[in-house]
Amino acid sequence: MAGRFITFEGIDGAGKSTQHAWLVAHLRAQGKEVVATREPGGTPLGEKLRSLLLAEPMHIETEALLMFAARREHIDKVISPALANGAWVICDRFVDASFAYQSGGRGLAWEKIETLCTWTLNSLQADLTFIFDVPVNTAQARLAQATHQPDRFEQEQTEFFERVRAAYHRIAQENPQRVVLIDATQTPDKINKLLEKSIATI
Repeated sequence: MAGRFITFEGIDGAGKSTQHAWLVAHLRAQGKEVVATREPGGTPLGEKLRSLLLAEPMHIETEALLMFAARREHIDKVISPALANGAWVICDRFVDASFAYQSGGRGLAWEKIETLCTWTLNSLQADLTFIFDVPVNTAQARLAQATHQPDRFEQEQTEFFERVRAAYHRIAQENPQRVVLIDATQTPDKINKLLEKSIATI
């Protein structure tokens, strides 16, 4: 039986990582085989590229290419094998993040991201994508309370995150059959129930 591929998206500070962990635990409690992973990263090479991407200033096209290099390795080594084995793959960010951050945020042409998708994804698409949506000022207030050192994306200005958020809204509007846009200002319990209801449809 083929597995299921679920991705979590949203601007930094939207709370998606917390809900990602909840869904992984929820599905495992139901007896499902679950692979929890993230982007950029997910493989030894991907994690090395993640370290560079989150710390080193670089040209926007270099950033996009490294994101897709890490993604190609991730698909080959983790995602595709797990799906073929019938596992549920729950991924913290996937290709929508490239449209949102590298195109929406950085200003790289949307079409260039589409070209990279054609080249690297081999038609792979998430069965379901949750986009966690919050006002940028709410997300920034949450980030300000974080205990870790902010990476170079988290340090971006308000205008950057407004563009990223707008790109995520575009993705949700253009892919209603795949994307669930979630008001992430709701309580965790309400969001849990929305996730549970949505995964029952796939």
